[in-house]
Amino acid sequence: MPTLSYLTRRGELQTYFDRTAVEAWSKLTSDVPLSRIRATVRAGRDQMRATLLSWLPPNMEGLTLLDAGCGTGALSIEAARLGAHVTAIDLSPTLVDLARERAEPLVNRDAIDFQDGDMLAATLGNFDHVVAMDSLIHYRASDMVKALLQLAPRTRRSIVFTFAPRTPALTVMHAAGRLLPRGDRAPAIEPVGPAHIRRLIEAEPGFADWIILRHQRITSGFYVSEAIELRRRGSSLLAE
Repeated sequence: MPTLSYLTRRGELQTYFDRTAVEAWSKLTSDVPLSRIRATVRAGRDQMRATLLSWLPPNMEGLTLLDAGCGTGALSIEAARLGAHVTAIDLSPTLVDLARERAEPLVNRDAIDFQDGDMLAATLGNFDHVVAMDSLIHYRASDMVKALLQLAPRTRRSIVFTFAPRTPALTVMHAAGRLLPRGDRAPAIEPVGPAHIRRLIEAEPGFADWIILRHQRITSGFYVSEAIELRRRGSSLLAE
């Protein structure tokens, strides 16, 4: 079961992304001109998305993928183009509606099942691959790992997720964000040391059948995020 701190933060995120940040998020994930700072964030997210997609099989015909925190659907669309059947879920119904609208002219309607709700819901079913791009960065490290533990039993091959690495630059940006007027603040990210998140994962019996296969940090101006791939033992890359 999700912890109380997870549920509290989940509610804050739903309010922010469904009411406050929809317009900004829509622009960030489109090709409209942006300020210099936001352009670095867009470039970083594009690079991270490309990295995560490159960790998936190049041919995903017959495979299923959960896009956990799909936002406006860019990763879901690309995964569907690789042949995957995608379940795309986000806390914000408004963002999910936008994602569905953007996907409609680009992929077969049956290729992506868009839903709004909690990415941890057991009713979503089982998957070959799970991707959580920048959807866990607002949660405490312990809650992040507990969330991954809920996804692991329902994932056959790999879980790819990102976290906000604790770096001097990110610490400064995080502190600066707290100086903004309360109404302009996004829910705070939770920077965590890479070694710490690894220790938490390796200490969990629920990950005994999993290995940390690779990791990659992306830094682009005001965007700093680090990806980790967890792969179930016996699920060979060569088999894909």
